[in-house]
Amino acid sequence: MNAHPTPKSRALRYSLAALSAALLVACAVPPASTASARADSAALDAAISGPQRADKARARDDYRHPKETLTFFDIAPSQSVLEIAPGGGWYTDILAPYLRDHGKLFEAQYDSPNAGLAAEEQSGRASFAHRLAAAPAVYGNVTIGTLRDGRFSGFPADGSVDRVLTFRNIHNWIKDGQIDANLRAFYAALKPGGILGVEEHRAAPGTSLQQIIDSGYVTEAYVIEHARAAGFELAGESEVNANPRDTKNYPHGVWSLPPTYEGGDLDRARYAAIGESDRMTLRFVKPAH
Repeated sequence: MNAHPTPKSRALRYSLAALSAALLVACAVPPASTASARADSAALDAAISGPQRADKARARDDYRHPKETLTFFDIAPSQSVLEIAPGGGWYTDILAPYLRDHGKLFEAQYDSPNAGLAAEEQSGRASFAHRLAAAPAVYGNVTIGTLRDGRFSGFPADGSVDRVLTFRNIHNWIKDGQIDANLRAFYAALKPGGILGVEEHRAAPGTSLQQIIDSGYVTEAYVIEHARAAGFELAGESEVNANPRDTKNYPHGVWSLPPTYEGGDLDRARYAAIGESDRMTLRFVKPAH
């Protein structure tokens, strides 16, 4: 004959049942941070696969790894992001829809002091602005400004930005003598703890400054040295955009490779097989103190 459970044993049984149920719920519902990360990842996937991106742009994904690169730079949809010298808008087409609802995207068109490029740059800026204005549903939360002589105009850049991003631009600033002024401007634009994300064609260690200017390939040591001089700390390095097939010794420098093919049809198949350049991907932080 079974003994009747005592009030104490019944209370213990109920407590154990409640604990088991709580554990089951905890296992079934992911932590808020995990759920948020999954939602951010899905939103980034949607931006990368969105119809605003042309097929020609998508063809570069295998070389530029946009999801892995932006994830390495710790981009989130609620941030304010400043992209430098967007060119035709390859990354803009991803960042704009990703940040549209909860964040903010600033685009700083680089105004080179090279007078010979003035007409070309003006045409490119006008085309970029027209394309963004024609699709407000995608680009309605984008503000276009200018970077000239290490100073921004067109939007506030005084310690209020979460991320500054630059893709394959540093070699131009070295040639123009603007690299240090620009890096100081990026530092000033960022919040304490903000991140500067750099992707750049990577030269072999020991490459001279003149070779850097002529070839478009920059040494990692050069970038790190000048970023540190501007106040940044190196916070991470990624090989996501590395290309070991790139020998970096071509008649037209990095511009021999796709997508530029500056040599025309000469050795085009060889350069196509190499693909886009070997690139460093570096993450710098503005110290929080």
